[in-house]
Amino acid sequence: MIAANRLNTVEEYYFSKKLREVRGLMAEGRPIINMGIGSPDLEPSIGVQDAIKDALSHDGAHQYQSYQGLPELREAFASFYKNKFGVTVDPQTEVLPLMGSKEGIMHISLAFLNPGDEVLIPNPGYPTYTSVTNLVGALPRYYDLTGKNGWFPDLEELSKQDLSKTKLMWTSYPHMPTGATANREQLKKLVDFAREHDILLVNDNPYSFVLNQDPISILEMEGAMDVALELNSLSKTFNMAGWRVGMVLGNSEHINAVLKVKSNMDSGMFYGIQKGAIAALKSSESWFSNLNKVYHERRELMYALADKLKCTYDKNSVGMFVWAKLPAGVSSSEKFIDEVLYDKNIFITPGTIFGSNGEGYIRFSLCVTADKIKEAVNRF
Repeated sequence: MIAANRLNTVEEYYFSKKLREVRGLMAEGRPIINMGIGSPDLEPSIGVQDAIKDALSHDGAHQYQSYQGLPELREAFASFYKNKFGVTVDPQTEVLPLMGSKEGIMHISLAFLNPGDEVLIPNPGYPTYTSVTNLVGALPRYYDLTGKNGWFPDLEELSKQDLSKTKLMWTSYPHMPTGATANREQLKKLVDFAREHDILLVNDNPYSFVLNQDPISILEMEGAMDVALELNSLSKTFNMAGWRVGMVLGNSEHINAVLKVKSNMDSGMFYGIQKGAIAALKSSESWFSNLNKVYHERRELMYALADKLKCTYDKNSVGMFVWAKLPAGVSSSEKFIDEVLYDKNIFITPGTIFGSNGEGYIRFSLCVTADKIKEAVNRF
């Protein structure tokens, strides 16, 4: 049986391949410290865990659920956005629960892209934007992000290009992998750019509350609901990565288009997970401050490790990673991380997996205990 031609447009996800290699080294007895992937090692709150346990005995808990999620979950999402961002959305028509925001990337692409449509994708950026674009038969069109420009696009230069075939633009602020933020003025420029060129703007915003003193939603910007969608996730903010809970917010027309795809691809989110998500979204401010306290300690230790490697970094970046520039004279990120992996038994992500502009950079994950980061520092 010959696989579909669309598979020729994508490769196995980097972490899927590299972690097999890392697991092989561990099986040989190597004491590998994995600083590569952003999978939170902390637990959800006790209240969240109790909520899913209690839900198991509720009537109908184990039946198929609504494609749109429980009404109280949509209301919790809407209340969360109102409380945290000052954004008002209709919980009935302008928010849609997702089984992880990564799912939303595929749903949005299927809902709005035809074969041959062009998609603006950040370089560097989340690799899934490219792979999903290819899978649906659309054409990736990369826009440069550089440290010199604060990892924000040159919209004036982009506007000079022929964008007549461009249908969608992916952004992610706070930015992954660099941790760069965009202020309200910059986000308003993105919204205006999308309106001017009739492009659907999608901001992927899962790192809003990790080591970030000023969380912003693009939907705060005037006119954003007309031209933008925003993805968000409970994975990082509430340590619920394996639960697969996310959401997409936008105007009812855009949300209905996404729902048409989603309702043909799943049979609803497990009831207990939805109840746990509701509890998470009602977390007190102490949850966020305690979470950031842990990540702040880890980040300070990770800076020490980056210093050992003679890397430089921006202390104003946010999120659960440290994006670091390699020392002068080091030409290959992938060669560098392999040397560290095989010499010091530490796995770090090369910047190149996020695009050509990631060359010369590496990314450390803060999803590692403080003791492990100290051990890594001591290995140097």
